[in-house]
Amino acid sequence: MNDIILCTFNARYTHTSIGLRYLYANLKELKQQAKIIEFVINSSIEDAVEKVLHEQPKIIGIGAYIWNAQEVSAFIDLTKKVAPDTLIIVGGPEASYLPHRVDFSKADYIVQGEGDVVFYTLCRDLLENRFPVEKMIQAPMVDMSQIELPYKYYSDIDVRHRYAYVEASRGCPYNCEFCLSSLDKKVRHIDSQRFLDEIEILWNRGVRNFKFIDRTFNLRIETANKLMDFFLSKEETYFVHFEVIPDHFPKSLRERIVKFPPASLQLEVGIQTLNPEISKNINRKLNIEKIRENLRFLDQETTAHLHVDLIVGLPGESLDGFGENLDRLYQMTTCEIQIGILKKLSGTTLNRHDEEYGMVYSDIPPYDILKNDLISYHEMQEMKRFARFWDLVYNSGNFKHSVVYLWEDGRVYAGFKKFSHWIYQQTESTWQISLDRLAQLLYRYLTEILEKDSLMIKQLLIKDLTVIRGRKIPKFLRIEEEGKSKEIGKPTFNKRQLKHLDA
Repeated sequence: MNDIILCTFNARYTHTSIGLRYLYANLKELKQQAKIIEFVINSSIEDAVEKVLHEQPKIIGIGAYIWNAQEVSAFIDLTKKVAPDTLIIVGGPEASYLPHRVDFSKADYIVQGEGDVVFYTLCRDLLENRFPVEKMIQAPMVDMSQIELPYKYYSDIDVRHRYAYVEASRGCPYNCEFCLSSLDKKVRHIDSQRFLDEIEILWNRGVRNFKFIDRTFNLRIETANKLMDFFLSKEETYFVHFEVIPDHFPKSLRERIVKFPPASLQLEVGIQTLNPEISKNINRKLNIEKIRENLRFLDQETTAHLHVDLIVGLPGESLDGFGENLDRLYQMTTCEIQIGILKKLSGTTLNRHDEEYGMVYSDIPPYDILKNDLISYHEMQEMKRFARFWDLVYNSGNFKHSVVYLWEDGRVYAGFKKFSHWIYQQTESTWQISLDRLAQLLYRYLTEILEKDSLMIKQLLIKDLTVIRGRKIPKFLRIEEEGKSKEIGKPTFNKRQLKHLDA
């Protein structure tokens, strides 16, 4: 039995909560009375409550995020019904900023901010029957040099089956209005040698998938170079993910990026918009020439797998404006282009645009924009479907050679929008569409609607679908002279990355 249970609902089984491990790491003498229990968002709330209460805790600490806020609220509600004397402390980004659009009112305490130190103090007081008067506990930014790092608390199961989330710094110096990281303008770096010693331990335990959650990995190049040298010194296969700003790739960093082998390095590059006026409107830095230059380098001179981000619904940007962004970005890079729908998170300053631009958002997580003065609700719904089908068809890498026939003369947005509308008419869904069915729908659209040559499209689809070893050619694509649905293609480590390499 444990007096303190730390829990949350992760988005997927392969994910882990670095936040819970930070809290656990800094519980000092209370560690021996504490335990981490993680669930996923499709877990049964009743089963989760049962499992936690089986430990007979006096205190439950639970982390609330945009992907699990409703599950956390339901967990708190049920727990207080069946075990009203159990004290519940909720923290995390969804609890940290007002207004709370999901109900956490039945929690006993709400920690706002970084709970690494405050959570320990609060638990110690509660276990000694000292009860704070205020329900809302304000937590100041922590000194990263004064807290224990969490990495030794990844379990053996985590090491074998899940990603290890790590951070070499906290905070972001930029002021992008849609992002909570902009509220923490002081970037705090962890001593690089201390951090490298920690991830060396993770490596020796067998961790090979590292996801860095730093918002600006390439902000301090000296640290970035040391981290890249760490991974470049390893001979075994690994996968590492960094979020980077698009306009800061000096020579020393470039020299290291080109050395990473295929499918080992993934870079998430925040673009959001290529319109200078829109970028200025949301306080986002934009240097288009640097972006163009660095994307060309990453795309053509490295094997790094890239995600670049665009957002639909930014204040003042029309759908035609978004379409121009997509067309321009497509000309700059062959990488994945992640299309996101604008979200208004509590704590950000996006609400200052609401009246001027008619911004209307959902109050249900993830708080997507519903409409504005330039984009109707129906059009926004169409764009959500556009983004989903774009991910399935373009970003997946499953149709690398055939997808380009959906548009002509670089008019990517217009071409894919017509396809998105047509495919939704056929499926009336954006989910649970098998790869075989998706291939057949793409084939039908290209040959029946766009009147492309049937044999050519079949051959391109076969080339696309057999990049990954073990796939079989769908029946409708089998051509006798080509014909064998045997296992062919490339071996895999990170399938999504390999699909974007030239076949």
